[in-house]
Amino acid sequence: MTIETAIKQNKFANPYHKLLVNITYTANWLMNKQMEILRPFDLSPQQYNVLRILKGSHPKPMRVQDISERMLDKTSNTSRLIDKLAAKQFVFKRLCRNDRRAVDIVITDPGLGLLEKTTPLIVSLESLLHHLNSGEVEKLSSMLDSVREAEENFHNDHNSTPNSTKNP
Repeated sequence: MTIETAIKQNKFANPYHKLLVNITYTANWLMNKQMEILRPFDLSPQQYNVLRILKGSHPKPMRVQDISERMLDKTSNTSRLIDKLAAKQFVFKRLCRNDRRAVDIVITDPGLGLLEKTTPLIVSLESLLHHLNSGEVEKLSSMLDSVREAEENFHNDHNSTPNSTKNP
């Protein structure tokens, strides 16, 4: 289905606007697919992401800040997500041995068990991409990386005000 059909809009300001709308729509569409898969497990995609991060360091604990840095959704409230996962007994929180001000987070056996059930379902979403060949997949991934890398230039170009003067 084309983006025009999906959102019932035939005109875009320019091809870049159409691409931006298409990327946003597709990202939301994929997120909704993840939510559908995780809903029966009473798990959000962000909570799933925390569990995957913790599994990657298991059995070594992680601090909240380190988990936050690795999150796919940078707007997530990681502390709140961890509290919800702890209430479900999927993670365990304990005071850091080296720094009493910090908290270590560890995934529990029930958390690991939940990942064993949910990960194959999430991985099945990859089948939505199998109509692309490996070269197309690499190219698309590289192009998306390039979009994010352009952020530095965007901020440099848009952080100055029209009336500001720069000191030599």
